[in-house]
Amino acid sequence: MTANRPTGNRTALDQIHMQIQWNRLLSVVEEQAQTLVRTAFSTSAREAGDISAGVFDTQGRMLAQAVTGTPGHVNAMAASVGFFLETFPIATMAEGDVFITNDPWKGTGHLNDFTVVTPTFLDGRPVGLFACTSHVVDVGGRGFGPDGRQVYEEGINVPIMRLASRGTVDEGLMGVIRVNVRNPVEVEGDIYSLMACNEVGGRRLVDMMREFGLADLDELGRHIIESSRAGMLEEIRKLPKGTWKNAMRIDGFEKELDLVGTLTVTDDGIDVDFAGTSGPSSFGINVPLTYTQAYASFGVRCVIGGAVPNNAGSLGAVRVTAPEGTILNALHPAAVAGRHVIGQMLPDVVLGCLNQVIPDRVPAEGTSCLWNPVLLGGPGIADGDYGKSRPFAMNTFHAGGTGARPGKDGLNATAFPSGVRNTPVEVNETIAPLIFWKKEYRTDSGGPGAHRGGLGQVMEISHADGAPFAMNCMFDRVIHPPRGRNGGHDGTAGKLQLASGPLFKGKGRQTIPAGDRIIISMPGGGGLGDPAARDRAQLAVDVRDGFVSPEQAKAVYGWDAAAGAGDD
Repeated sequence: MTANRPTGNRTALDQIHMQIQWNRLLSVVEEQAQTLVRTAFSTSAREAGDISAGVFDTQGRMLAQAVTGTPGHVNAMAASVGFFLETFPIATMAEGDVFITNDPWKGTGHLNDFTVVTPTFLDGRPVGLFACTSHVVDVGGRGFGPDGRQVYEEGINVPIMRLASRGTVDEGLMGVIRVNVRNPVEVEGDIYSLMACNEVGGRRLVDMMREFGLADLDELGRHIIESSRAGMLEEIRKLPKGTWKNAMRIDGFEKELDLVGTLTVTDDGIDVDFAGTSGPSSFGINVPLTYTQAYASFGVRCVIGGAVPNNAGSLGAVRVTAPEGTILNALHPAAVAGRHVIGQMLPDVVLGCLNQVIPDRVPAEGTSCLWNPVLLGGPGIADGDYGKSRPFAMNTFHAGGTGARPGKDGLNATAFPSGVRNTPVEVNETIAPLIFWKKEYRTDSGGPGAHRGGLGQVMEISHADGAPFAMNCMFDRVIHPPRGRNGGHDGTAGKLQLASGPLFKGKGRQTIPAGDRIIISMPGGGGLGDPAARDRAQLAVDVRDGFVSPEQAKAVYGWDAAAGAGDD
């Protein structure tokens, strides 16, 4: 085919060729992402898949993203490449150059996420950029937690800079990172994994371009972006036009917070604005705008244009704003380590707006924010004598239940909207001196409804040597549970409690005393529809499997498990 045929002169065969190339590009970025997962050192990337990967044109527009990855990383990374190009224009880049940052306002929202960008060259000319992001286990400072008052306390901040020049890694930068983190081997290993995955993506892109005789990605990029934007707008134009508003009250840190969203549908796209949302927190749960935009736009994409590929074209049809100085557009130097606790609530806020437009297509609220206990041990970390036990810092990924879905129950112990996987306890126990005594579904935690909310889970953890240890808590839905929709009941709120009895707060570093255990009970998702309409055969299965107790079945659903009949 002709590599640069004008758009208006494309033949049917050209269209087929470009669709094949587009599909090939998707396979390139998926191999890029899988390289990162396979080579990563930290469990967050290797086990949980807390990463992103994508390919961009030389203008910084995302052409394709890997399926493997999280919306917060992917959609924020889509914006971050533009910041890299502002600092290092494409004309200044050379083969073998690699660039890096973990700047929360130019990356994915907090210091634990490193974004790496690598240019790809064909016959000496830059033809594209590969970018990837991964959450690393530690960046120094207070450790991954919400207790900081400014970003300066939260760890090392690497501005957009060169990580490698013409193939030579900046050992000075790597040395500075190593001496500022608690897990230098894992963090350095993850940075090399980020470089490796972009390199693999670049090789595969060059192979593809040579195979198809492409001198650049200009025409293919235009086709991808134009087709995706048109596809997204086609789906949006099927919706009623107007403005809808939704508010959600959540736990916050020092006080409860209101997230207020206004969604407007026009023929030109969807606008989401968060005016009316609470102001910033004094602690590390503030959200940079890029992360707000990432998850709010994902909330739209969950039910509108889900079949349209995610790239600059489809993302451009959804515009997200938040006033400066609100918790969803926190300005430097606000503390932002726990930005995911608030940011991952935004799809539920957006879906609450869309429920007023298309109530038959929207799920109930779920746990939404991850319930990731950050566990630490060592001298000075926790109150009490730590003795000779091995110091450690571990971030383990876990989740409560999702909201019930139209026509289906919610998912049990499943991370939505982030999509990361639970970390196996066997892996956790190999990298830290901890014992996980329990990990099981939490009975009755899913909100009752015609379709039941997904169940949360219960974990019980102690120090293997009986020493004290600390937990950085970044949990929500402890005060305000996930709400049901359209007649469905709320899910059960989360709970943190020592085996000896005292309750923990949902946020902040707290100590598990020597010899004690922490019991983490995660929220369940909200129900959808009237519980009286739930299928009795499915309810019998719920009771049999322990998802619903006989008591709840009778009191809420009006079904006597012992008698096997309803009190209708």
